Amino acid sequence: MGSIVAIVGRPNVGKSTFFNRLIQKRDAIVDSQSGVTRDRHYGYSFWNGKEFTVIDTGGFMLGGEDNFEKEINSQVLIAIEESDIIIFLVDVESGINSMDYEISKLLHKSNKKVILAVNKVDNSKRQLESNEFYSLGFEFVFNFSAINGSGTGELLDCLVNFMPINSLVEKDEIPCFAVVGRPNAGKSSFINALLGEERYVVKDLAGTTRDSIDTHFKRFGFDFKLIDTAGIRKKSKINDDVEFYSVVRSIRTIENSDVCLIIFDASRSFDSQVKNIFWLAARNNKGIVILVNKWDLVDKKTNTIKIIEQEIRKEIEPFTDVPIVFISSITKQRIFKAIDSAMTVYKNRSKKIVTRKFNESMLPIIQNNPPPAYKGKYVKIKFCTQLPSLFPQFAFFCNLPQYIKDPYKRFIENKIRDIYDFNGVPIRIFFRKK
Repeated sequence: MGSIVAIVGRPNVGKSTFFNRLIQKRDAIVDSQSGVTRDRHYGYSFWNGKEFTVIDTGGFMLGGEDNFEKEINSQVLIAIEESDIIIFLVDVESGINSMDYEISKLLHKSNKKVILAVNKVDNSKRQLESNEFYSLGFEFVFNFSAINGSGTGELLDCLVNFMPINSLVEKDEIPCFAVVGRPNAGKSSFINALLGEERYVVKDLAGTTRDSIDTHFKRFGFDFKLIDTAGIRKKSKINDDVEFYSVVRSIRTIENSDVCLIIFDASRSFDSQVKNIFWLAARNNKGIVILVNKWDLVDKKTNTIKIIEQEIRKEIEPFTDVPIVFISSITKQRIFKAIDSAMTVYKNRSKKIVTRKFNESMLPIIQNNPPPAYKGKYVKIKFCTQLPSLFPQFAFFCNLPQYIKDPYKRFIENKIRDIYDFNGVPIRIFFRKK
């Protein structure tokens, strides 16, 4: 599971600048997807082989001078509760103020790992001035500059040392399915339809579900855990701290699940926010099933299954090998097919291919379709294998891995999908020097 790192601090200390720097690191090093929409307040970073989610708690503003506690408790307490590690950002330029002391009191009461990050330390004079922040009483203190990046490496080294090493042992548990989507897409109605009872409050008002709720489903030959999450919506629409809490909890739910059932309303388009949720699940290497809900209310003359399927697959390119099920939570149309699809995707995600058979199927394809020559040099792939991990990852060993470009990686991925059924599952492919 990826760790959740929250950046907390009073306004105008550089939280968003630091947050953006972390997100860019991920984009530059790891991310092969382009043009993916992201919310401003959460994203991904990668350092020393570890991936983690970053939450920016920016946005809360100070009231009167004697009103500190009321103003800071809301978002900071949410961040403390839901994150694994906290980066407490302060500003050497303005020095310590009362707000910093109030936040530090809250952090000391928590049992979370806290890194005190002193921002804007970009010369020797400020290096000296930063010493006053040791009075806040934190063990791990780092001076850095969010704008030019100096000192960021040491801070991140400390951060990832707090993160657990990902276990490669498969969990011996029942599958865990997360029901995610925009507010008011019908997530709770879908679960109620499955359970055959009004287990969750359902209203037309968006955002009724505020928390993630687990349900053990064991009937009709199925056995799995189902989690209903609060809807994820754009930051501009999050007007209260409860919604902020809901978004953070939804992110954690996706990270802790095996398969994400992404529900969206058939009467609305597969918009940027639904795509955002899709890539949130894909980047976490989760199995994915897309559920087009409220299908009973759609005019079938103008919107056929084929047309809508094509539209969705165009929006999620290049990862289009995903099951799409058209359902109605009210009439219970295809709700068990949706679960059946999720079970199949779960099995696909944990599929292991014998190395000998994998080489027998892939090496002839590679021989007939070798990577394009680069600067007159030819890449020769000699061996391939599936890596031991919780989701499908494959390594191809060759003489010049640096010359293999994204189009050829996509070609190899498509061939793997043609031969083996990885429907609904993201695949990672690595080319390594033999």
